[in-house]
Amino acid sequence: MPHFDCLIVGGGHAGAQAAILLRQLKFEGSVGIISAEPEPPYERPPLSKDYLAGEKPFERIMLRPASFWGDQCIDLMLGERVKSIHPETHSLVTTSDVEHSYGKLIWAGGGAARRLSCPGSTATGLFTVRTRADVDALMATLPHATRFAIVGGGYIGLEAAAVLSKLGKQVTLIEALDRVLARVAGPELSDFFQAEHRAHGVDVRLSTGVQAIETDADGRATGVQLADGTVIPADAVIVGIGIVPETGPLILAGASGGDGVDVDEYCLTSLPDIYAIGDCAAHENRFAAGRRMRVESVQNANDQARTAVEHILGHAKPYDAVPWFWSNQYDLRLQTVGLSVAHDDRVVRGDPATRSFSVVYLRQGAVVALDCVNRTKDYVQGRALVLAGARVDREKLADGDVPLKELTAA
Repeated sequence: MPHFDCLIVGGGHAGAQAAILLRQLKFEGSVGIISAEPEPPYERPPLSKDYLAGEKPFERIMLRPASFWGDQCIDLMLGERVKSIHPETHSLVTTSDVEHSYGKLIWAGGGAARRLSCPGSTATGLFTVRTRADVDALMATLPHATRFAIVGGGYIGLEAAAVLSKLGKQVTLIEALDRVLARVAGPELSDFFQAEHRAHGVDVRLSTGVQAIETDADGRATGVQLADGTVIPADAVIVGIGIVPETGPLILAGASGGDGVDVDEYCLTSLPDIYAIGDCAAHENRFAAGRRMRVESVQNANDQARTAVEHILGHAKPYDAVPWFWSNQYDLRLQTVGLSVAHDDRVVRGDPATRSFSVVYLRQGAVVALDCVNRTKDYVQGRALVLAGARVDREKLADGDVPLKELTAA
C-alpha cells in the first residue's frame, strides 16, 4: 500500500498551495496529490476571462511548471478520484481501486459545477466554466456559434458574457432573481453591471426562470425555454449557477457537514488527522458575523492551505484572513474586500456614471466590506477599515474626495 506522510486530495489552488507550502516550510515527509483532472495544477480564475478570450495559453495559467512537482518530490496522481476514506486505518481508496495510507490528509476537493435539472439539461451544447476541459469544449464552438445563452448572473456568467460580447457574439444572460450578483452585492453594483452589459449589447433577462432546454433531433441544444414560454434561440448554452462542494467520501466517512464539510479554526474536520480547505470547507468567519460558510476565492484557498500546513508542522495559527475577490469585465476591474452578508446599510463613494466608484457595506455602523469598481485606492485603503470593523462618519465615508486612509487614522 503506497503511504504518504501528507496526502492531498484535489489539485486546485488550495491543494497545490498546501503542497508548495509544505516544501517551502521544510516538511521532509512524503507528499502526494490526488487530482481528478489530467493536468498539473493551474489557475482557475482566468478560465472565464483571459483563457476563454484566447489571450492566455494554458502554459501561462499553470501554477508551476510541470517539472516543479517532481523536482520538489511531490507525487501527482492525475485523473484519479477518491472513492472511500477509512479514518480508522488512515487510508483511502481511489476509483481505480488503489489504496493509499496517510499520516495527515488534506481534503481540497473543491466543487463541481451545478447542473440544470430541467428537461433537456443533458443535451449536448450545454457548457460549464469550471475546468480547463469545460472551457476547451466551449472554445471549440466559437468559430461556428454566434448565439449564446448564459444561465446565471453571478461572476462566472457575467465574465463569460463580457468575453463573448467582445468576440462579437450575440449574448442573452438569464437570471432567476431580480438582479445580477444578488447573492453577493448590493443593488447599486447590480444596477451598474446590468447597465454595462446592456450597453455592450448583452440581452439581460431578470426574474426569469428556465423551463427547459430545447433540442434538435440529434439531442443538441437549440434554445432555452423560459418560464413564461419564451424561447431564446442559442447555438450554445453556458450554465453558471454555482457549485456543489465535493465532500461525498468525507461525509460518508462520518465527517460533520452540510453545505460543505465543517472545519474548526485550524481547518481540521471532525475526523482525526483530516483537514479540509478551499471551496468545500465550511468555517466560522468573523467577517461574516461568525456565520459558518464556504468562501469561494483564491485568497481563501491559499490562506486556509497555510493554516492547515502550519498546524501540521506544529505552528498553530487560527484562520482569520480578511476575504477578498476580484472580477474583470470589459475595461472594468471590480475588487472586493470583506463580506457583505448581513449588512444593514450601504454608502456609495463616487458616481457610478463615471465608471469609478465604491459601495461600502456597514453592519450596525461598522464597515464590513467594500466593492470597488476601477477604484483601487479605495480597495487598498478600505482593507484596514474592514479589518478594524471601523465606525466612521457616514458623510465623510460618502465623500469620494476624502481618502479612506484618513478615516482609518481617525
